[in-house]
Amino acid sequence: MTNAFFKVPPAKNEPILGYKPGSPEKLELKKAIKKMMGEKKDIPMHIGGKEVRTKKVVTLSPPHNHKHIIGQYYKGDASHVKLAIDAAMKAKHDWANMPWEQRASVFLRAADLMCGPYRAAMNAATMIGQSKNVFQAEIDCVCELADFFRYNVQYMTEIYHQQPESAPLIWNRTEHRPLEGFVFALTPFNFTSIAGNLPSAPALMGNTVVWKPSHAQVYSASLIMEIYEKAGLPPGVINLIYTSGPEAGDVIFSHRDFGGIHFTGSTDVFNGIWKTIGDNVAKFKSYPRLVGETGGKDFVVAHTSADAKTVATALSRGAFEYQGQKCSAASRAYIPQSLWKDVKQFLQADIESFKMGDVDDFRNFINAVIDEKSFDKITSYIANAKKDKNANVIIGGKYDKSQGYFIQPTVIQALDPSYKTMCEEIFGPILSVYVYEDKKFEKILDIVDTTSSYALTGAVFANDRQAVQLATSKLTHAAGNFYINDKPTGAVVGQQPFGGARKSGTNDKAGSLFNLIRWTSQRTIKENFVPPTDYRYPFMEEK
Repeated sequence: MTNAFFKVPPAKNEPILGYKPGSPEKLELKKAIKKMMGEKKDIPMHIGGKEVRTKKVVTLSPPHNHKHIIGQYYKGDASHVKLAIDAAMKAKHDWANMPWEQRASVFLRAADLMCGPYRAAMNAATMIGQSKNVFQAEIDCVCELADFFRYNVQYMTEIYHQQPESAPLIWNRTEHRPLEGFVFALTPFNFTSIAGNLPSAPALMGNTVVWKPSHAQVYSASLIMEIYEKAGLPPGVINLIYTSGPEAGDVIFSHRDFGGIHFTGSTDVFNGIWKTIGDNVAKFKSYPRLVGETGGKDFVVAHTSADAKTVATALSRGAFEYQGQKCSAASRAYIPQSLWKDVKQFLQADIESFKMGDVDDFRNFINAVIDEKSFDKITSYIANAKKDKNANVIIGGKYDKSQGYFIQPTVIQALDPSYKTMCEEIFGPILSVYVYEDKKFEKILDIVDTTSSYALTGAVFANDRQAVQLATSKLTHAAGNFYINDKPTGAVVGQQPFGGARKSGTNDKAGSLFNLIRWTSQRTIKENFVPPTDYRYPFMEEK
């Protein structure tokens, strides 16, 4: 019997390990990479606590070595989506009624498993399957995902502590119930942490979940599922399926018990989901919760007072870490004429020093883009820019997919601020730069604000405080995460809750209390200790 108000361990950001030469963590990780590259992992779906295999087998290969097979997964169909929904609904009652501290314990344990015995395997799986260097993997699949688990537990307690005032003779209280129905988690390839957080955040609040990861992230998703089960997650609470998006959507978005979607992916896909849900709204028991983070066309704007080296470093990291495949990646930059010569020189020196290749070589800063489809899309922008009179490819521009999907970090100088690569999301290692006249800083802020339909991240660089204030004011709605003298990537759970508005999503801020509360449905309870026995009020005593 629960007879105490439990205090959870205070959440702290997981320390990032350095992986220096000869360090224990580097030796362990190298060993894990070698072992996993030498295996062919068998990856079933997980429905209702059971492993499910089909006759449709899909092989997996690293993006940086696409001729090498690292495993296979089993593709499901509409029947498996229905099985997953049934399993989620069957598990719902017991999970929703489990004491909150027991649910919290599952995810606190998952965090410690991830940062302890599973650390090397998690990093190796993300590095191999998604072509991330060790630092990009460490900050993502270990540190950020553990931070999500730990901080979400803390935020859950804060939500539960939110209670109304009570008048004399009355006790008012609020329950934060899970949603009535199941939650669908549709997750992307680029962040293992997002793939783990999207199903776990609703589950922590008592919901049960159907989870469909990107096909390009199945390799590390299967390991997350293993950790969930090792941490004690009951069968059916999170059900992992590998189907196509349309197959899953056809079943889920017409199901009476559909309670909500936790989504990260493209704007076009989310728009389609939103429309389908709207068309089917009469079918649902309740209005579904729609929580989504979509695309970005993230900016860096520099003022004449900015430091050129600082700006260049922010662009080198912000645009090209993880091959620009971050929804927050710096994709367009606006540099004043007086600063451009130095910024270009520093940026070129950085890019020419980048090493590119296999993730097993820790000297490589750049690895491969995720797959051939992405490779072809990204390189088409480079090929077009090389022929276009309104743009010049001034740095990089080479690419090769014979061994892996490698694209050299590329800088395009746009002669028109409305040039295609300044406006469209590319999701790859391309940075577009527009050089503006020094005196037109305020005008360029208007262009920054109106160029894109997205509003995810953005940064201003300036030492002049008035310039900082002006940019902060004029770009109020241009970015959900706004940075001053820092690159627009690298949001940390507990420090910078993440999300954007406009066509970048619903801005429900992953890594915050405000996201978790979306997975609850409040019930207010009023208890009257001394109920009235007469319907008459004092105002009625008039003679």
